[in-house]
Amino acid sequence: MDAAYLKAKHEAGKRFTDFLALGTVDQRGNWQRAYDQARLSEAQRALVGSFTRKINVIALAGIWCGDCAQQCPLIQRVADANPDRVDLRWLDRDAHSDLQDRVMINGGRRVPVIVFCAEDYEPVCWYGDRTLSRYRALAAKQLGPSCPLPGAALDRDEAAAVVQDWLNEFERVHLLLRLSTRLRQKYGD
Repeated sequence: MDAAYLKAKHEAGKRFTDFLALGTVDQRGNWQRAYDQARLSEAQRALVGSFTRKINVIALAGIWCGDCAQQCPLIQRVADANPDRVDLRWLDRDAHSDLQDRVMINGGRRVPVIVFCAEDYEPVCWYGDRTLSRYRALAAKQLGPSCPLPGAALDRDEAAAVVQDWLNEFERVHLLLRLSTRLRQKYGD
């Protein structure tokens, strides 16, 4: 993936509330409830607030997806902690199948998939579909082909762990960009 392609995808992306408007009343409600319940600690907000490099982020999701309804609002909360440095845009997986095909996980079109880009849209990495904490919780409950029902609330401890998992990836990307030889030469820092 080149920077021009990712820039075009990012620019085509929607802000969180505009993305939610694509869904049904029930789907919007599922996402909004998870968003309203999601919280970052003071330390987590301070960490994201300390980011100095801009991260352009593309989130491929399905408004219909139970995992997305549980995780994506948590991801949005991370971005909300520093909107000047974390520019998060949302794309419907099915409407942007060309990008989805480039970021498949285990040969599948999984969601959510978060594509992290430098400020100039050079690709950094992609991450998804569930965090380690989410997989641990699902494995503990049941191994099999089940998918959580949209609107099913995450256990408070699981939600906190999933927020931390996503935050860890945002921090990893920021540090990668902050320590990047290319960007340090560009900014003389």
